[in-house]
Parts: sequence; C-alpha cells; structure tokens
Amino acid sequence: MIRIQQLSKRYPSQGKGAEGMLALDHIDLHIAKGEIYGIIGHSGAGKSTLLRSMNLLESPTSGTVIVDDVELTTLSTAALQKQRSKIGMIFQHFNLLSSATVYDNIAFPLELVGTPKQAIKEKVDQLLALVGLEDHRNKYPAQLSGGQKQRVGIARALANDPKVLLCDEATSALDPQTTNSILDLLLKINKEFGITIALITHEMHVIQRICDRVAVIHGGRIVEEGNVVDVFLKPKHAVTREFIMEESQSDEVQPWSAFKTQAGEGSQVVKINYLGDVTYEPVLHHVLNTAGISFAILQGTISKMKDTPYGQLVVRLDGDVAKLNGALNALQERGLEVEVIA
Repeated sequence: MIRIQQLSKRYPSQGKGAEGMLALDHIDLHIAKGEIYGIIGHSGAGKSTLLRSMNLLESPTSGTVIVDDVELTTLSTAALQKQRSKIGMIFQHFNLLSSATVYDNIAFPLELVGTPKQAIKEKVDQLLALVGLEDHRNKYPAQLSGGQKQRVGIARALANDPKVLLCDEATSALDPQTTNSILDLLLKINKEFGITIALITHEMHVIQRICDRVAVIHGGRIVEEGNVVDVFLKPKHAVTREFIMEESQSDEVQPWSAFKTQAGEGSQVVKINYLGDVTYEPVLHHVLNTAGISFAILQGTISKMKDTPYGQLVVRLDGDVAKLNGALNALQERGLEVEVIA
C-alpha cells in the first residue's frame, strides 16, 4: 500500500557554504494494505518528516514514494492533489476551523471537491455517528474537549473515503484515558473499513495498543523494524531498549540488571517470555513442580499487544544444576522463551 524507497530529505542550509540538515537518510519502508504501522522515535529523529513525506507535504530530496501503486514523486501538482484526497491526515493539534461548527468542519473537504449538499449531509451524519459526536454537531471547536476535537479531526480525515490514514502524534496532546479512547476508535476504523493507518509517536504504549508492526527511527534512519510483539520482547537496538525501559519504568518495573544480585548459590534468575494463548496456561507451575524446583516470581507482566496476549516474568529458581537445566529445557519445549539473567 505504501512503499518508500531510498528516501532522503535534506533541508536547505542557513548560511553560505553550509550543508543543510539531513532529516531522512536513505529510508526503505513498506506498509502493507490494511495494517496499522507505527513509527516511533525521539524528537528530532525524523519521524514527522517521514510521515509527511508519505503524502508529499514534505518533498523528498531523493527517493520515491509509492501509495496504492501510484508513484507520488512523479506527479504534477494537480495530479498530486487528486491523489492526496485518498490520504487522510490527523494532526496533533487538531487544525480545526475555529469559526466553523463541528458539522461544517467535517463537511469542508467534501465541499472542496464539489460534493452535492444532500450527499454531504448523509456522509457527515454517518461520520458523526461513527465518532460519537451526534449531539455536538452545532458546537464550535472552542466548546469541545481535546478528545472531542480529535474525533472531529478523525471524521474530517475520513470524509473523502481515504484508503490511507496518516496520524501525526494524534494522541500526544491528550490525557491517558482520552488517548486510549482515540486509539480504540482508530482500531475500530481499521477493522471496519480496512483503512491502512500509519502513525508516529514517541510513546511505546501507543504502539503496543494498536499497531501490527513498528519501525524505530533514530538520526533519520530506521534502526529496527518488525512485528510489535517481536520488537517489544526482543529489542535489538539501544534506542528500542530505551523506549521499552521508559515504558517499563512508568509501571515501576525494574531493569533486568537489578536482579543480578538476587541469584544466590544454587539458584538462577531467569526472564521468561510468553506469547499467545500459552500466556494464560499454568505452564510455569506445572513444569517447575514436576521438576522439583522451588521458585519465586520477582517481577511479572501479563498484558496484550493489540490482539496478542503476552507475558514477561522474572523468576528465581532454586535447586540443583541438573534439575534447573532440565526445567529450563522443558519450559522451552512448551513454547516459552527463557533467558538466564544471573
């Protein structure tokens, strides 16, 4: 659906002889039709530039952008405008028309393309129902909460039945509860209409909640990419581990290194990853009891990433070496990932 090839963006220099800032450095990216794809990075990493390149609000210095089999980077201005109507965009600060009602804000993109009034009314009514704002149709943006404003922004972005929805930090100005309600709405839109969604964020929990795949961007380059569960449970790059640690610390979860001192003589501290339905099964209890190993759970998380259940436990195992090794092998045979920490 979205294919980016060798995309680079260098901003003009501010002085004579100076080289402009390189915001994107030979990016390759493929977003499949119907998936929710997250791009995470710190401020200045290039994520906003990358997202805005997907509809050419940012013109790349080099490389190609292909959306729905159309190479945007070769189009004339008029042809590009036509293709942009198939790409909706949601902004961090809503970008609503302050002097227009909720109804008129949603109707605006339809009016721009000359849609008949009755068709506009029918479409806007449908979208108001979808985002839960039927009772707010005649209000102005100043009368709405942040979450309601973003719902208007989402409805407006859907007005022309786009195939792609780009979300530019769509929840970063919202409180946690409102953030979750907006993410749930995006997930509903994706499932009901099959719209491909690309979103950027600096918050790992946004990625975990709704995304299928994720790319980590740092210094204008993609440093890690993959299925969310794989990247979260087995991060390879230091920046990815940093994001995961920040999220973990917000839930008062200790870094693995904190447990190295808790392995005494005749014991091991291990990290165990669960993925899928096995997360809810008493595998650990059954295997360790059978092996005659006593254990203590030092830390644990059971949750979901989108629709996939997962778990992470840090456990101290006590027993003789042969029994410990046998128990670890048995856990792996049952589909768990086991890593000895200490």
